[in-house]
Amino acid sequence: MKDRKWPTLQGFKRFMQFVGVFLLGMVIGSIAYNMVFQASYNQLWIENKDLQIQLYQAEEDNKTLRKYQNRSTVVKEVKVRVEERDPPLDSLAVKEVVQMLQDELEVLRGRNIFDIDSDAKMARTLLNRKIYSVRDKDYSIQIKTMLVSEGVLQVWVDMRPYVRS
Repeated sequence: MKDRKWPTLQGFKRFMQFVGVFLLGMVIGSIAYNMVFQASYNQLWIENKDLQIQLYQAEEDNKTLRKYQNRSTVVKEVKVRVEERDPPLDSLAVKEVVQMLQDELEVLRGRNIFDIDSDAKMARTLLNRKIYSVRDKDYSIQIKTMLVSEGVLQVWVDMRPYVRS
């Protein structure tokens, strides 16, 4: 029992430093992994939403084209285009507003392109400076141009963030 050496405080201190550095590395590693996972999940979610919007639009176009395939003087498709802004708007918000606008302009599908003048004026009046809420942000739109060509109604809009006064 005389020759027994007790652990020194210096050895215990080094062991605790090693444990502390190891735990700190685990925490930093988990934070880095979580950031990478969150970024990739967010990108996947945005791509999924984009594909859902494209699928919905393609299904609607397909229904209309089947319904009016033998009539060349009707609006078969509605395309909404948002003018580019500087700084650019959130792409997902733009796509969701475009989808909402296309749903509202859906009543113009199947209309005779020669009689669309009165309907287009009414749509412009109803939708001008309309406010859309997307993901807790408000956007105001203004219809700039409407053009019908070969059964496709194209609508150019200006989209701006709406600031409540």
